[in-house]
Amino acid sequence: MMMTGIRKAGQSFLGKLVIFVLFGFLIFSFAIWGIGDIFQGYGRNSVARVGKAEIGLEQVRTAFQNDVQQLTRQQRRQITPEMARALGLDRQVLSRLITESVLDQTARSMRLAVSDDTIRNLIFEDPAFRDASGNFSAARFNELLRAKSDHICFVAKSWDYHVKVALGCTNEENLESIDLSVKAAIEAGKGAMIDCEHFFDGYKANPAYALACARTAYEAGARWIVLCDTNGGTQPSEIREIVAAVIAAGVPGDRLGIHAHNDTGQAVANSLAAVEAGVRQIQGTLNGIGERCGNANLVTIIPTLVLKSAYNERFDTGIDREALQGLTKLSHDFDELLNRSPETQAPYVGSSAFATKAGIHASALLKDPRTYEHVEPETVGNLRKVMVSDQGGKSNFINALKRRGIEVGKDDPRLDTLITIVKEREATGYAYEGADASFELLARRTLGSVPDFFQVDSFRVMVERRFDANGHLKTVSEAVVKTVIDGETVMSVAEGHGPVNALDIAIRKDLGRYQPEIADLELVDYKVRILNGGTEAITRVLIESADDTGARWWTVGVSDNIIDASFQALMDSIVYKLMKNRDLAGKVAAE
Repeated sequence: MMMTGIRKAGQSFLGKLVIFVLFGFLIFSFAIWGIGDIFQGYGRNSVARVGKAEIGLEQVRTAFQNDVQQLTRQQRRQITPEMARALGLDRQVLSRLITESVLDQTARSMRLAVSDDTIRNLIFEDPAFRDASGNFSAARFNELLRAKSDHICFVAKSWDYHVKVALGCTNEENLESIDLSVKAAIEAGKGAMIDCEHFFDGYKANPAYALACARTAYEAGARWIVLCDTNGGTQPSEIREIVAAVIAAGVPGDRLGIHAHNDTGQAVANSLAAVEAGVRQIQGTLNGIGERCGNANLVTIIPTLVLKSAYNERFDTGIDREALQGLTKLSHDFDELLNRSPETQAPYVGSSAFATKAGIHASALLKDPRTYEHVEPETVGNLRKVMVSDQGGKSNFINALKRRGIEVGKDDPRLDTLITIVKEREATGYAYEGADASFELLARRTLGSVPDFFQVDSFRVMVERRFDANGHLKTVSEAVVKTVIDGETVMSVAEGHGPVNALDIAIRKDLGRYQPEIADLELVDYKVRILNGGTEAITRVLIESADDTGARWWTVGVSDNIIDASFQALMDSIVYKLMKNRDLAGKVAAE
């Protein structure tokens, strides 16, 4: 801080005069103490003593490590401590610490030093270190400077409207805050990144000030100046134009980043537009997760940069093409951590991303997948799907069955029977295009056989609304299921959170020798769709299930009774799980 203050002071005539006098005293001080005496009489943990001040071993070590890290960033290659010593960096560090210590003591003796109170006030007034209530947060300040990370990311206002309304300070104070924050991080041995919040809106309102914020961060030494479309309303053409203006204003593209929000559904497009305009860092999130409409989706951006010639022939991302094969699993695993279902229509990784339904599309796809695919699904770890529905012809069905290990000839009458059943069921409300597991079971029952694991003789579900012993009104759901397993009848009773949950628990409560096999079976999603109006409406139930292998599958049930529709879907889920355990079910449904 003192060196920064001296540099600022040196910009005026009076300041230069004071500094001339100060350095005169500094030289005089060396003459009085003697260079040799500096290294005499210091303690065990000290390297040198300057006047009354000792330079500690840990202080020298920390300064040396910080300089090595800074040199590594500047050279953009790893600099080892041995290499740094060979360059004389250790001697330079010690010389600088001695000089600064002498300078500090001389300045204090002349009453020229910046006081602790002044430094304290500067820090306290810096908006970067204020909490939500606008008060100085010592914890935030210490956490930033003492963090083990090699970089600190500061969020800075770059829209003058926000500076006035949100920060309540002047434009000049905001610029000074950006400057001091970056320099504080660098002096702490860390790289600095500035996220220029609301940059694009700020540029539209006051181009000169928005550019001043970016330039201030760059000139202070920030490694990255990230331009943020915080409100998510900027269009790709505007992104290109404004990024070009920033580069023209003197901030190099290799120091710029883009941070796009998805409020107009264009976060990915805006990020790519910024790259084309010159930025070299993209901020985004897995699956585009974020506030409001989300952020730029890295799961879409990364394969686009790696697989599309418009980018991979111009830019090196450092991402191995083969590594992309784990992208779909990564995306789905992340959704699992968030306890939400993967987006079926997500680019590259969605279950529908490489799905074809219409007959003419499927026919062409079978001849050459490139007719309806922009990349091979295997490159991102996904699978090709030809959906079956009442719109599909024989080509769809033959291909769908083949991928499940079911061979059937085009003229086989059983194929015509299956197509007829599917069309009849879909006319009553079934939707097999979204329930692959149920379709596979139907196909195997029609064309071959499905093992008779168990039979449900009957079930009964009761819902009772009553007062409990404490006088509280509660609704209780209870299910009774009578199952035949290996010729033996078993009756299971269970209560649950609602009738469907009670039925699910009762069915899986006792399946005899099959019980251990379904221990990891989990119902992860449950969807209901009313197909016509009224309380007597036909209801479609879709259930998504999963197990410990990470496989997920959908089953369907349709009835004018929601409990019966749920029962059908639950039964298919359990039977499919048992078949999957025996490798009797194809991989498509359980992807």
